[in-house]
Amino acid sequence: MIDAEFHPRILIVEGSEDKYFVIRLRERSNLPDNFWILNKGGKDPLLQSIGAEADVEGRTILGIVLDADDDPSDCWRKVTRELNSLRQEEHFDLPELPDQPDPRGTIIEGRVRIGIWLMPNNRSPGELEDLVADMIPDDDPVWPLSEQYIDGIPEKHRVFSLEKALKAKVHAWLATRKQPRPMGRAVQARDLNVNVATATAFADWLRELFKEMS
Repeated sequence: MIDAEFHPRILIVEGSEDKYFVIRLRERSNLPDNFWILNKGGKDPLLQSIGAEADVEGRTILGIVLDADDDPSDCWRKVTRELNSLRQEEHFDLPELPDQPDPRGTIIEGRVRIGIWLMPNNRSPGELEDLVADMIPDDDPVWPLSEQYIDGIPEKHRVFSLEKALKAKVHAWLATRKQPRPMGRAVQARDLNVNVATATAFADWLRELFKEMS
C-alpha cells in the first residue's frame, strides 16, 4: 500500500471538513477513487506545503483546494507565488502561470499536473460553506428559517463577523438534520443536491484533474 504522503496523485485541502466533503462528493458524483486527500490543518500550512508537495519524488498530479475568503485575487497571488518559486528550479518543468484563476478550475500541465480551485467558484469571495449553501435544495423549508435565525441575532450578541454570516446559516441548517452532521455527511445522506452548477463544476474539475495521464 502506498503511503498517503507519497501517493502519486494527491489533493491538499485546508481542513477535515474539506477532506470529508470531497470524499463524499467523489462518491455521489461517481468520480474515480484514484487520488488521496491530505488535510493540511489550515490555509497557511497548506500554502507553505505547496512546493514540497509538488516536488515529491514520483508525484504526477497535485490538486490544491482552498478558500478564497475575503479576497480571491490575494489568495490567487499567494498560491502562484509558491508555485512560481518552483519555476526557479531547473529540474522542475512548470509553465508560466495565469494571472487569474480559470472559472472552471485551473489545471496546469507540466512535469507534475497541478490543479487549483478557490472555494467557492474561483471568482467570488467565500469558502466551502458558500458552495454548500448552493447545494441546499431550493424547496427546503428549513433553510429560510435558518437564515432568519442567524439574521435575527442582535448585533451585540454576534461573535461572528458579517462575512461569516452565511457560514453560520449553513451550520444552523446542518444542525436541523435528522442526525446533526458535518457537511460531508450531509452530502452522503443526500441532504444536499450534488447536481447544482457549482457542485458539478467542482466535480468536473476533479474528474479532469485526476484523469489518467497520456
